[in-house]
Amino acid sequence: MLLKVMIVFVLMFTFLYFRNFLKFRSKKIFFKTKNLPTFNKKNLNNWMNLTKKERYNLSKQESVAYLDKRKLLLEEIRKEYKKISRGNS
Repeated sequence: MLLKVMIVFVLMFTFLYFRNFLKFRSKKIFFKTKNLPTFNKKNLNNWMNLTKKERYNLSKQESVAYLDKRKLLLEEIRKEYKKISRGNS
């Protein structure tokens, strides 16, 4: 009985560790791809030379990057608000 319980705990621990490892790894891979080329008036021709699919994928990546930055900023604001509200009460 004790052996079965220990096996279940070991399997649960391994599963949780592996899941967290994959989450961290996927975030790390995503942050590596954030070095997106920036386009402005000077290199407008480079933007126009991209295919429609490339422009779509680039704008999609920029959108995802913006959403992630926004989520992080909102989390920081919420943490600061909690600290301030705890200090005032």
